Amino acid sequence: MSHISAATESNTFDRNNQRSETKAVLEYISGNWDSCIKENTADDGNLIGLPFPYTVPAVGHFDEMYYWDTYFTNKGLEIADRHELAKNNVDNMLYMVDRFLFMPNGNRTFFLTHSQPPFLSIMVRDVYEQSGDKQWLGHAYKTLQTEYKFWTEKRGSEIGLAHYDDSRTDFESYIANEYINRISHRPEGYTDSEIAREYLAICESGWDANPRFEYETYNNAAVDLNSLLYAFESNMAYFADELGNGESETWTQLAADRKATMIKYLENKDGLLVDYNFESKKQSEIFSVASIYPLFVGLADEKHAKAVVDNLDRLEREYGLLTCEENDVEGTFQWDAPNGWACLQYIAIIGLDNYGYKEEARRIAEKYVLLVEKVFKETDNLWEKYNVIEGNVNVKGEYEMPPMMGWSAGTYLAALEYLNK
Repeated sequence: MSHISAATESNTFDRNNQRSETKAVLEYISGNWDSCIKENTADDGNLIGLPFPYTVPAVGHFDEMYYWDTYFTNKGLEIADRHELAKNNVDNMLYMVDRFLFMPNGNRTFFLTHSQPPFLSIMVRDVYEQSGDKQWLGHAYKTLQTEYKFWTEKRGSEIGLAHYDDSRTDFESYIANEYINRISHRPEGYTDSEIAREYLAICESGWDANPRFEYETYNNAAVDLNSLLYAFESNMAYFADELGNGESETWTQLAADRKATMIKYLENKDGLLVDYNFESKKQSEIFSVASIYPLFVGLADEKHAKAVVDNLDRLEREYGLLTCEENDVEGTFQWDAPNGWACLQYIAIIGLDNYGYKEEARRIAEKYVLLVEKVFKETDNLWEKYNVIEGNVNVKGEYEMPPMMGWSAGTYLAALEYLNK
């Protein structure tokens, strides 16, 4: 059977006939949003107080607000007409940027040395396009300038592209040991300090841990990060136009320059944009869903989009997209085959649709919806990640996998909405 075939015919999604499995998942999501809402306006130990109620991805295991998780959660909240809560999440992030001069990994003090993939400008645009509040946008615009400065000054490189890293200057050996234990492997040729830095940098990437960078995340111009910064610059140009502040052309030029630099260093022989190690001057040999981000943000040329589709069978399996193509990098990485993550299915659906590859986008959306429904019927839960080869929760993990609302619910609702269009 082809890797990219749709789900079995008997389980094919039919938008005109809502399946009982669909109804069960929708009822579960509707009944569980409120259990993921937290409120604490004052700092409490290592928990950072936030001015508004906020969502957490999973009660008990991840009991704080996380940066990039919240973008995908917000997509579900918006579909569920819970716009006030989605805006609260964004306002809490703007508050943290104002307070800390960047958006931390989450609202814990131990996250104050690294961030996560910068989706905030996209989230601000989502809120603004729903509300039309220019006064609110004016404040958000100033705050986003602060976040942009973090990514360009604290995470810049000599080639003009950004990398994931951590802001501390001392990397304790216990952090190295934690990383070694998580991936069940000690990388050869690296000191404890370098291993610790790698672990914290890979946490900033959100893909903790993955084989894309081969233990040198901090030396890589990451394709997903720089794609999101292109979106950041493009969104700032749009905001500047809306506010009439005369800064739109500057932002548009920054976006154009970033695109040109990405193509110069990141485009490989297959026409894909991949991660680039600016120290070794080598491109990553591992194709991953990160290479679909240029389609998600609209920076890809048609040839790059076609290259993604031509190589999709390296990632697509019976139940969805692998995080990374199968590879022989040593270690046990949860952001790797056979695991598929909700957020990355969403990136692919939107990215492919942006370039007119609607059949492929619909196929991936259908696979995710049917996978969630299949596993929900078997386990009565949504999950953080899934095995997209076997269609179950027999995943490659670095810790005990928790049940998940968060991005699993958000992506499910978004994929279902896409299929119902």
